[in-house]
Amino acid sequence: QVQLVESGGGSVQPGGSLRLSCTVSGSTYNNYCMGWFRQAPGKEREGVAAIRNGLDTSYADSVKGRFTISQGNDGNALYLQMNGLKSEDTGMYYCAAESEPIGWVLGPLEYDNWGQGTQVTVS
Repeated sequence: QVQLVESGGGSVQPGGSLRLSCTVSGSTYNNYCMGWFRQAPGKEREGVAAIRNGLDTSYADSVKGRFTISQGNDGNALYLQMNGLKSEDTGMYYCAAESEPIGWVLGPLEYDNWGQGTQVTVS
């Protein structure tokens, strides 16, 4: 069982930057895919970025060129560098991990392990 704890959220003005971190503990060696998801009030949770096998990255069209996902070398951390933030990026951001092969890496239903989330507000 893997445990995930997010940090780094906050309030920024449009155009600003934040770096989210996710501390990973438990079965860190066999996480097939990890991702960042977000959920705005009244909206469904959506995939933002994912990294598979520590190398292959995927991004939602809305964040391409602005956000960068990365992992710590030892697999114990996941990061999301967010630049050029917009008001529509506001939401609760969650870290997720999955040890089994999945089809859609940005699909929330594919993941079994979730953190508690960190709030990002852009205004």
